[in-house]
Amino acid sequence: MTIKNSRRNFLQKITVSALALPLLPSYTPENLYTEPYQGSALRVAIMGLGSYGTRVAEAMQSSKMAKLTGVISGTPSKIKEWQGKYKIAEKNCYNYENFDQIKNNPDIDAVYIITPNALHHPQTLRVAKAGKHVICEKPMAINAQQGKEMVDACKKANVHLLVGYRMHFEPKTLEIIRMRKEGELGKVLFFQGLSGFTIGDPSQWRLNKQLSGGGAMMDIGIYSINGARYMLGEEPIWVTAQETKTDRAKFKEGVDETIQFQLGFPSGAMASCLSTYTMNNLDRFFLNGYKGFAELQPATGYGPILGRTHKGELTQPHITHQTLQMDEMAAIILQGKKPVVPVDGAEGVKDLSIIDAIYQAVKTGKKIDLKV
Repeated sequence: MTIKNSRRNFLQKITVSALALPLLPSYTPENLYTEPYQGSALRVAIMGLGSYGTRVAEAMQSSKMAKLTGVISGTPSKIKEWQGKYKIAEKNCYNYENFDQIKNNPDIDAVYIITPNALHHPQTLRVAKAGKHVICEKPMAINAQQGKEMVDACKKANVHLLVGYRMHFEPKTLEIIRMRKEGELGKVLFFQGLSGFTIGDPSQWRLNKQLSGGGAMMDIGIYSINGARYMLGEEPIWVTAQETKTDRAKFKEGVDETIQFQLGFPSGAMASCLSTYTMNNLDRFFLNGYKGFAELQPATGYGPILGRTHKGELTQPHITHQTLQMDEMAAIILQGKKPVVPVDGAEGVKDLSIIDAIYQAVKTGKKIDLKV
């Protein structure tokens, strides 16, 4: 089974031009999908027409504030297929050699980069230079230094750099964050994040360090890193980590199979997390406080997300994550909306800094101090 099918099946199984427009009304998820939207839409080109790019494109058909208007791909047959399916004009279709020409295309406001991790950095620099906003899949790059360069390039070009943190808009996730902020859980001292699945085809790019930048940590483990930060509402100050590798033929040097890691926070809270490519049924967040608890399982799959707290089951409605993400990101770019949890490039750099430190902790066996 290919990675595209493997990862998609895993997630399915566990879950059954843009200028600020201050005069536009600010829409919430509740009313955006029940009331007509008359404002401007963010015109988006998707770069990378694989399985996740397809998922985003399908979800965007229900978006109110974001519209698919262009494609960028190295595969001509995919471009033709998408042209017909999504009614994309020929002049809005590009390949990896000529996509710098989007600079002169008023039909494209932003490019959503959904390509292998190692390509995010150079592609973001080119999109920014072309004067278009960037939405980049996570991890934003393969290390924090690249991430900082991407942030600087977009700042210099005066364009937004957003990262595909779809869980930052998910209603049940946001309800737990609200409860923690308002003290309903009491002082919170522990977070557990379990992120993993059994990966398939050993020849895929996710198991190629040159393209992926690592292994499970760069793909699925980042969910627990990011989750620990937004669930606890703090930035970690130290990390320890241990790697387990049972198949060195499949998981070569620099490609992690399983890593357990621990994060310490200024309040005294701790996070205990697992990232793996060799175990299924792992998609759980647990937050424990003096007054109560919160649990999501599944916590990061494509949905519906399921959750409960000491007060009972979470019942917030499920909205297709990518639909909600694209509308919320359009509101950030077009209206200057401030999300509850940031999704900007600085947020992506923080996760990459922690990943860098985790790999350092694995290599040295030492506790690594963090300045996120």
